[in-house]
Amino acid sequence: IWKTRSVKTSSSFLRGDYDMPWWLIGLSVMATQASAITFLSTPGQGYADGMRFVQFYFGMPLAMVLLCMFALPVYYKLKVYTAYEFLESRFDSKTRTLTAVLFLIQRGLAAGITIYAPSIILSAILGWPLEVTNLLIGMLVILYTMSGGTKAVSQTHKQQMIVIFVGMFLAFTFLIYQLPESLTFGEALGVAGKMGKMNILDFEFDLSNRYNLWSGFLGGTFLFLSYFGTDQSQVQRYLSGRSLRDSRLGLIFNGLVKIPMQFFILLTGVMVFVFFQFNPTPLHFNKSNVEIIQQSDQSGEYERLDQQFQQVFETKQQLLLELSETEASDRLYETKMDAVLKLSETEFELRSAARDLVAQNGAKLDSEDTDYVFITFVLNYLPIGLVGLLLAVIFSAAMSSTASELNALATTTSVDIYRRFFKKEAEDRHYLLAAKGFTLMWGLIALAFAMMASLFDNLIEAVNIIGSLFYGTILGIFVAAIFFRKLKASAVFIAALIAEMAVLLMFYLDQIGRFEIAYLWLNLIGCLLVLAFATIIHSIIPKNTR
Repeated sequence: IWKTRSVKTSSSFLRGDYDMPWWLIGLSVMATQASAITFLSTPGQGYADGMRFVQFYFGMPLAMVLLCMFALPVYYKLKVYTAYEFLESRFDSKTRTLTAVLFLIQRGLAAGITIYAPSIILSAILGWPLEVTNLLIGMLVILYTMSGGTKAVSQTHKQQMIVIFVGMFLAFTFLIYQLPESLTFGEALGVAGKMGKMNILDFEFDLSNRYNLWSGFLGGTFLFLSYFGTDQSQVQRYLSGRSLRDSRLGLIFNGLVKIPMQFFILLTGVMVFVFFQFNPTPLHFNKSNVEIIQQSDQSGEYERLDQQFQQVFETKQQLLLELSETEASDRLYETKMDAVLKLSETEFELRSAARDLVAQNGAKLDSEDTDYVFITFVLNYLPIGLVGLLLAVIFSAAMSSTASELNALATTTSVDIYRRFFKKEAEDRHYLLAAKGFTLMWGLIALAFAMMASLFDNLIEAVNIIGSLFYGTILGIFVAAIFFRKLKASAVFIAALIAEMAVLLMFYLDQIGRFEIAYLWLNLIGCLLVLAFATIIHSIIPKNTR
C-alpha cells in the first residue's frame, strides 16, 4: 500500500508504468499461476498418484515460444489494456464482449477456489470456521489490490516468490533429513519407484487418461496457449514490461523454470509418501472429518478400520526396514517387496472405506483428504519456525494469485464492459474509482464462491478443470483472429457459442459416465471446434452479408 501510494491514474492502476524488467515479469507470471493450491494440492497429488502430473506441464515451453512469436507483437503494437481489445479491432464488439464474459466467468470461479484453499489450512490450525478464514484472507487481498492495482500486485509478487522458494527448499531438506538413517536419498527414490510413484512418463495414448505424454503435449500446449495468451490475469503481467524484448524474456523464463519447479514440488509429495511408510500416518488426513465421525453412530466402525490400518502399517514398516538393509540382488528382496505392495493395497482399501464413512455421514463433509497430506506432515514433523515459514509460503502463494485474478477481473470489467457500454466519456478519476470498485465487487463474488466451495478430488485439478471448460473456446477465437484472416465476426461468434455448448456437454456426459474424456483434451477440442464451425458457417453465409 505504501509503495503504490503514487498511483493516481486509471492507466497506472490497470496497466502499470511499463517499467518491469524481464526477471520480474517472469516471477510475476509464475506467482500468478502458483497459488496456494500449488503448494497444498501438488504434494498431495504426488503422494497419491506419483510423478505423472508433471506431464501436464510438458507443453508449456512450446506454448511460451509460440506466444512470443505471434501474440506479444500484436498486443504491443496495439498498446491494449486487455487481450480482448484486439478482438474488436479484428472482429467486432460482440465477439470481444463474448470472450471477455467467458474469461470473467471462469476466472471469477477460480478466484474463489484460490481463496478457499488456504482457508482450509488456517481453519485446521486455529480451529476457526471456514467462513471466518475465507473473509480474513479475502479482505486482506482485496485491500492491497484496491490500493495500487497492477503495481501493487507486481510489488508483492517479488517478495512472495522469494518466501515461496526458500520455504519449499527448506521443507524438502528437512524431509530428506528425517528419513531413516539406513535409507539414502537414492534408496528412497527406489522405494518410491517400486511402489509406483516415479511414473514420470506414460506413452500410452488414451483419451480417458488425464495425464500422459500426449495429453500433456497436445492438450497442455493448448491450455497454456490460452491461459498465458488470452487470460487477462497473465496478459496483464507481461504487458507492463519495459519492452517487447523484456516481456518475451519473462515468458521464456517462466516456461523454462516452471517444469523443474513443479517436478520439485511433486517430488516433495513423493518423499512425503516415502516418509509416511516409516512414520505413523493417520487413516484419514482431515482431522475435522475424523472428529465428526468419532462423535457419530459410525465411530465404532471407524475405530475398527483404524485398528486394522495401524496393524497393516506396522507390518509394512517392519518389512520396509528389513528391505533397506537387504541387497536388491538378494532373492528375498522381491518376495518382501511383493508383500509390501500387497499391504499397500490393503491400506488403500482401508483409506477408501474411511472416505466412504465420511461421505455417508453428511453431504457437507469433504471426504477427499489428499489436500491435507502435506500440511499434516508440516504441522506434525517440522520444527516450529519452519512450520511458520511454510504457512507463510501458502499464504504468500494464495495472495499472489488471488491479487492477480482480482486485478485482471477488474481491468476486463472496466475496459471491456463498463467503458464500452455504460460510460464511454468520463474523467480519468471516474475510471480509476470504477476500477477500484470492480476490484471490490469481484473480490466479494470470489468470497461468495469460496463460501460455497467444497473439495474436489484435488484442488489443483479443480482449478484446471474450470479453466479447461472455457479456455479452448477463448483460444479458438484468438487463433481465428490471428491466423485465419478470411474468417469474419459473425461466423466466429456463432461458432464460439456452439463450441462452448459442445464442450460443456462433453464435460457433463463425462461426469455422469456416458462419455469418457480427460479434461485436458477439452482445450484442444474447444479450439478446433471453433475453427471448424467458423469455417463451415463462413462458407454458408452469403458474401454480401459478410
